[in-house]
Amino acid sequence: MSTTAAPLVRSFAPLFRADARVLVLGSMPGAASLAAAQYYAHPRNAFWPIMGALFGAGPELPYAQRLERLAAAGVALWDVIGCCERAGSLDSAIAPASVEPNDLAGLFAACPAIGHVFFNGTAAETAFRRHVRGRIALPALQFARLPSTSPAHAACGPEAKLADWQAVKAAADQHAATQSALAA
Repeated sequence: MSTTAAPLVRSFAPLFRADARVLVLGSMPGAASLAAAQYYAHPRNAFWPIMGALFGAGPELPYAQRLERLAAAGVALWDVIGCCERAGSLDSAIAPASVEPNDLAGLFAACPAIGHVFFNGTAAETAFRRHVRGRIALPALQFARLPSTSPAHAACGPEAKLADWQAVKAAADQHAATQSALAA
């Protein structure tokens, strides 16, 4: 009996500016995202519609403009997992022994103003706890798990997802207000 390993998939580089205040972490880009070389590229993923409602970075804009709007709002994007073996797009298909995390310590060092980390779903939070937390020195951060924007997470409707994801905007705005007050 022969067993074939799942293909090795690699996440993208982080998307950030040094003044980022909020980090949104996914687990690993799905097949549609990898094929398009864009974060959250699946047409039914709720991420970009939510970012449109929160930051004016909706799917109607070209991808580069969406990224610019998020960066201007102080939001950085990345994934917990740098590479892994996975067949298809589901997080449940990731071969646990194959997971190599991204260099989050390096990202936190490059973005010292990050104060909030939001996990895009349970898989991202679980991967962070398993492969990152306790293995690197973390700055003082607030962590929150949000409902996954993936179309596979249909238990939570679009309105409920948007309501929960308002926390990202609130955190970005809070840090911006704090920085303005300190500068005054």
